[in-house]
Amino acid sequence: MQKRILIVDDEPAIRDMVAYALRKGDFEPVHAGDAREAQEAIVERVPDLILLDWMLPGISGLELARRWRREALTRDIPIIMLTARGEENDRVGGFEAGVDDYVVKPFSARELLARIRAVMRRSHDDDEDGSIQIGGLRIDGAAHRVFAAADAKTGGESAPVQIGPTEYRLLHFFMTHPERVYSRSQLLDHVWGGSVYVEERTVDVHIRRLRKTLEPHRLDLMVQTVRGAGYRFSAAA
Repeated sequence: MQKRILIVDDEPAIRDMVAYALRKGDFEPVHAGDAREAQEAIVERVPDLILLDWMLPGISGLELARRWRREALTRDIPIIMLTARGEENDRVGGFEAGVDDYVVKPFSARELLARIRAVMRRSHDDDEDGSIQIGGLRIDGAAHRVFAAADAKTGGESAPVQIGPTEYRLLHFFMTHPERVYSRSQLLDHVWGGSVYVEERTVDVHIRRLRKTLEPHRLDLMVQTVRGAGYRFSAAA
């Protein structure tokens, strides 16, 4: 079955160009010119990935990404931002909003397809390592969900942790490799993949988001900064 990709862009010519490239890449494109059309397309059938333009009528792509990351239906859908804004601060702002990757206009069909396949490979990898539990945190690999004990020390009833796809992959890697220090470049290789260009600062952004996700459950201190070396995951926080 073809992977369904939602193109959200208010310029029909760009949507047509992207859709042509997607069909050549054996994907099924779906068009949306604004946030309302995008939401209708998602409700009709949840896409496997969203290509989202930064500039949209009525609401920015950045704000739309934030909204989708807060909603259960769209929380786990990978998002690639299509943008003419290539500055580092803009990219970091996008990653903080929950975007998984960027393609800066003008881009080639080859680059776009490579980015899509890389993001989908990272986002849809099955957890072959299976489920794992450390301290008050538990990952259900089959369900692709994270749970936190009501009390990390005494246990208790688990509560689901609302987590984005990149933070999930980062947490899964940490929990399957605890008590070891990893540099930013090592985390990029293991979590994002060595064939994808992502700046090292991106790791810091997602570490902050992961800690913020765990903070309500009082588990954020498990993700530790090792000054001058990188990051470590430890139950002995």
